[in-house]
Amino acid sequence: MTAPGRTGAWRRRRLARSRLYVVTGARREHGDLVAFLDAVLGAGADLVQLREKEAEAGDLLRWGEAFRDAAARHGALFVVNDRPDVVLAVKADGVHLGQNDLPGAFVRSLLGPELVIGISTHDEDQFAAALPEADYLCAGPVHATPTKPGRPGTGVALLQAAARRSAAGEEGRPWFAIGGIDRQTLPEVVAAGARRIVVVRAVTESEDPAAAVTALRRGLGVGGPSPQDR
Repeated sequence: MTAPGRTGAWRRRRLARSRLYVVTGARREHGDLVAFLDAVLGAGADLVQLREKEAEAGDLLRWGEAFRDAAARHGALFVVNDRPDVVLAVKADGVHLGQNDLPGAFVRSLLGPELVIGISTHDEDQFAAALPEADYLCAGPVHATPTKPGRPGTGVALLQAAARRSAAGEEGRPWFAIGGIDRQTLPEVVAAGARRIVVVRAVTESEDPAAAVTALRRGLGVGGPSPQDR
């Protein structure tokens, strides 16, 4: 089920270079999914995730084709939230799992070695004990956010702990800070040691999503997309 030219090694190299990860729904209220994806990927987003918690598989497949094709045009990665079956059917690059989703070993057995798996972590213990099958981790939410109702913000302490583990060689996988990150909150996230971020509203609710991506990359200390990635 590997897309042409997209081996596991390529995906993991691309993941290691990634700095900005955009999570979005299908933008049904805007009717601009393809234009939105081309805008944010063209501006330098490295990963895009399709997150539609209540959607049926057929809709996810239809929307997923737009994500897959846009990611292919821009040399980026496309991940589906929660649904390894949809990942296989639409030939995405991987799946993102929560703490209460399917076990990592089972998901890896479904996806095989070529696709990537991400996992959310919400405290230091979860980060330290994250699934060995996961290729990347997310740490947060740093701030409480409506995309995760009822889950309190972790503050930057979790990011500081994650950065210490990485610096000590205890965690070699890429990890991303997540939760309420925007241009105003990004400096404290970077100061805490995060070098990669996941954003939702900072881009999806922006009047100019491409400009929002550019500003966030600048806040991370990186410029535009590198030629070899696009």
